[in-house]
Amino acid sequence: MTTPLPIGSTIGILGGGQLGRMLSVAASRLGFRTVIFEPGADCPASHVAQAHIQASYEDAAALRRFAERVDVITYEFENIPTSALDILEALRPIHPNREALRISQDRLTEKTFLSNLGLTTAPFADIPDAAALDGALQTIGTPSILKTRRFGYDGKGQARLSSPREAAQAFSDMNGAPAILEGFVDFSLEVSIIAARSQDGQVSAYDPGENVHEGGILRTTTVPAKIPARLQTDAVLLAAKILNALEYVGVMGVELFVTPTALIVNEIAPRVHNSGHWTQNGCTVDQFEQHIRAVAGWPLGNGERHSDVTMANLIGDDMDRVPALAQDGACALHLYGKAEVKPGRKMGHVNRVTD
Repeated sequence: MTTPLPIGSTIGILGGGQLGRMLSVAASRLGFRTVIFEPGADCPASHVAQAHIQASYEDAAALRRFAERVDVITYEFENIPTSALDILEALRPIHPNREALRISQDRLTEKTFLSNLGLTTAPFADIPDAAALDGALQTIGTPSILKTRRFGYDGKGQARLSSPREAAQAFSDMNGAPAILEGFVDFSLEVSIIAARSQDGQVSAYDPGENVHEGGILRTTTVPAKIPARLQTDAVLLAAKILNALEYVGVMGVELFVTPTALIVNEIAPRVHNSGHWTQNGCTVDQFEQHIRAVAGWPLGNGERHSDVTMANLIGDDMDRVPALAQDGACALHLYGKAEVKPGRKMGHVNRVTD
């Protein structure tokens, strides 16, 4: 039997970006406090949390102070140093668990884990050196994508190969980082499913959303996705299979390619996810509250969709559109409080809602 975290307890969040900000807002609605651990100053989450501990993830004393102020710890990004987790885990429970982090931090480990579950992924190969890349290209072929195994996001740390002649330059651009080669998937569209698992094993999934990327960055997510009911069911089942295999607690994003024969798992994210922002205005309980409920030991909430929604990220100069969007009665604005507008930087998002 899970003991729910009492109202008034404090949830610690590793990372102070927009996801940490929206987790803090959701926690406050349920009567919880939040403390943010984030090396950067004036981060989005610090504007709405009760406290911000600004320190490096290598600062053992600061990590201990953080753990002593909270009752449970969660995170908004995957690339947390193992040394920091060693300190924190000895002091407070961490949800989702470290196994989910370990798997998601390395693309090769992630692809191997998914394949071992019997799920379909793109063809892949470990690329420790240039010779391995040449060999992998003979079996996987081109077009294909060379990616760093760790730390890539929003299109960074990867290169598309249109022919084997491009391999040497692409490998050089990895700057010695361990890499993985992934075969190109001929898909009709990309969807993602946001799913949650509670501490007692209850699983709940939101409707799949249809994603559009530009330059490796998510631009829009639309629900309902244009996929048949059987694929919606398949998406829910495969997400549940991943969550249960990891004994996961919290919200996870699972990105999928839709092909004529199958759903191909692209990647998993052990946290709330950009493609789930539509839930803030399309469901009674959004992904952020669902995550807080899970890590706090509460029952999961009602994630049934009551509206059609198109979520659009506001990136860089898209902020110029905010005055017009604010006058649109169908739009719900969610701005992140970032002081400086930069090209490619996510500044907020807008949910356009229809019944």
